[in-house]
Amino acid sequence: MLLAIDTSTKMLGIGLHGGGRVLAECIWYGEGHHTVELAPEIALIMRRVGEPMSSIEAIGVAIGPGSFTGLRIGLALAKGLSLARGIPAIGIPTMDILALAQPKRTEPMFIAVMAGRKRIAGLWYKWARGGWKPQGEPDVLTWEELKESLEEKAYICADMDSQTRALLHGIPGVTLAPPVQCVRRPGFLAELAWKRLKSRKKLSVSGLSPIYLKPE
Repeated sequence: MLLAIDTSTKMLGIGLHGGGRVLAECIWYGEGHHTVELAPEIALIMRRVGEPMSSIEAIGVAIGPGSFTGLRIGLALAKGLSLARGIPAIGIPTMDILALAQPKRTEPMFIAVMAGRKRIAGLWYKWARGGWKPQGEPDVLTWEELKESLEEKAYICADMDSQTRALLHGIPGVTLAPPVQCVRRPGFLAELAWKRLKSRKKLSVSGLSPIYLKPE
């Protein structure tokens, strides 16, 4: 069984992957209480599926970009469990979780997560070879800066509040993903981590590092 942990932003998520299916997932918004909420929620989800913590054989964790503090908490727990139990920990870029959930489209896709101080971390993706592929490296900007830079057709997927949706609404050629498509589901994180686990690539918890971005 694989435990998935995502603490990249105020939206937290945990999930369980049993190999053939996703057994459980839980998503909620936290107001800076990641440290006190995360471990009890993991214990609760294990009780719900009727499995002991000892049944966890691997961990998948979102590595960012995102909140500095949030990422540090999730990675610390993942590394601690990995080292204490001697099980692999697989890091997955946070934006790839959202990308996996999006349908095929012809226009490029922009995925963003909140990065603190009213800024976002964003990355462009294109559909190729049956899936969304990242283009370049993530960047830090504001929603206003993104709006000014949009010159062609684009599909935007992010945790947007009503104010942000109003700002971007009506731009010619721009489609906003519906709110339900903008939720980072831990089941998708678990699926990505499970595939990495079964690829037999060498996994080392010492190499598990967060993706921190700084504005230019």
